[in-house]
Amino acid sequence: MRLFINALSASAGGGLTYIWNVLPHLAALRELQLVAAVTPGIHREFQPLAGVKFLELSASPGRRFWYEQVQLPRIICEMRADVLLSTGNFALKRSPVPQILLSRNSIYTSEDFRRDLISRWEFRMWLDTTVRGTLARRSVQWADVTVAPSEAFAAELRRWTGASNIVAIHHGFDPERFTADQAPLPSEVEDKIRGSAGVLKLLFVSHYNYYRNFETLIRALPLIRDRLAGRAARLFLTCKLAAGENPGTYRAEEAAKLIRELGVGDMVVELGAVQYGQLHQLYRRADIYVSPAYTETFAHPLVEAMYCGLPVVASDLEVHREVCGDAALYFPRFSPGDLADRVAKLAASPALANELSAKARTRPDLFSWELHATKLLTLANALLTRPKPHGPE
Repeated sequence: MRLFINALSASAGGGLTYIWNVLPHLAALRELQLVAAVTPGIHREFQPLAGVKFLELSASPGRRFWYEQVQLPRIICEMRADVLLSTGNFALKRSPVPQILLSRNSIYTSEDFRRDLISRWEFRMWLDTTVRGTLARRSVQWADVTVAPSEAFAAELRRWTGASNIVAIHHGFDPERFTADQAPLPSEVEDKIRGSAGVLKLLFVSHYNYYRNFETLIRALPLIRDRLAGRAARLFLTCKLAAGENPGTYRAEEAAKLIRELGVGDMVVELGAVQYGQLHQLYRRADIYVSPAYTETFAHPLVEAMYCGLPVVASDLEVHREVCGDAALYFPRFSPGDLADRVAKLAASPALANELSAKARTRPDLFSWELHATKLLTLANALLTRPKPHGPE
């Protein structure tokens, strides 16, 4: 079978992480020949993969959807593909071959995100999200089958679209690839960590965006300081809260202003972006992993943190509970006080922290990229055995 992978959206963040992890496992399946459409230069992120042909196609983010709809069907036919895997939330309306859609962006389904944008006067982003959400909803109908990365998000997609052609296939985790890079952390990152010896180290791995709910975490910091009764704490971020320092058009200046207003600048350490292959070293230097996101589809950093033995404090989302189970403490997603309580509880009880850490180490075994790739192949084979249904126009 020749599988055509539309990975034109994989330029940063979760999209690139997905392709970086799943492509080698798909390439290892002898039943598959792979053609991957990527933006120029992205294939250099991968080690040479036998059986994978990379097509570099140029399309600006603003034009990508229309480029895919007009140009990709012809290219897919030229490549003599049997099945299309669309990885970027949007499907081809008229795919020339059976199509699997990966839907992994919950901002289109999130009322919290829309309210957040309005509260920030981000009306242009609100309109863009509304338009893209409409296309994402239609894409579920256009695809033969839609894959969600968690059961919780699959259920949300079914409620949002009314469609039944939605299945959950957990995203995976590859410990060997995750820990393969043993090069030391950059000196500027290492210096910041060493300068925080003896303090409670909280870690949040994400570039800045609104739905990761940085502001609730920042508002919790002075409360954490009060609850720790003299013990110092610092929050390590893998981003910088400044204009032009993060992907997309999210404005981090208000978060930086909030830090100044609350007087917690001494508690926040902005590391900047850390290469994926070196993140395992960062997790192992922290004491507690925190995730305040108010919407999510899978949350890879939670799996990575648990693999490294970190106790987790996470917002009370169904997705987070599905991923972490009883290896985390949960708090209402917009409650800085409850977040601070959970952190203080862990800091005050080494026994509880050790218990969560032990449970955390077993959770990543539930998530396998090899199994994910195998289930995708099973879906593709099933599509080839039946006629392609045409969804509503």
